[in-house]
Amino acid sequence: MSNVIAQEVDSISWGDFEKVLIVAGTVVRVEPFPEARKPALKVWVDFGPYGEKKTSAQIAGIYKPDDLLGRQIVGVINFPEKQIGPFRSQFLLTGFHTDEGIVVTTVERSVPNGARLA
Repeated sequence: MSNVIAQEVDSISWGDFEKVLIVAGTVVRVEPFPEARKPALKVWVDFGPYGEKKTSAQIAGIYKPDDLLGRQIVGVINFPEKQIGPFRSQFLLTGFHTDEGIVVTTVERSVPNGARLA
């Protein structure tokens, strides 16, 4: 049985969902981010037709840079860019909170980089 407490959730329209550009991409580079306030990694991802984008992600509690290289992840690429210390984050790397840290969202089978979540 889950310890998750049920929360009231606002409904969104299909149009709201369509505004969020959630796509698959392949991790091409990962570096430690020692300047971050919380343990984080800098991650660069090839999103195919959307180009290569970078982000800072608080995933260093579970992942080392080599764990992610070459893996396909899921990101939101149409949020505004965000300055995180000396680094400019260009997309949101998606994941799930656990007691051990954030588990990165990956795809079960290979899809083209830039494939959109349906």
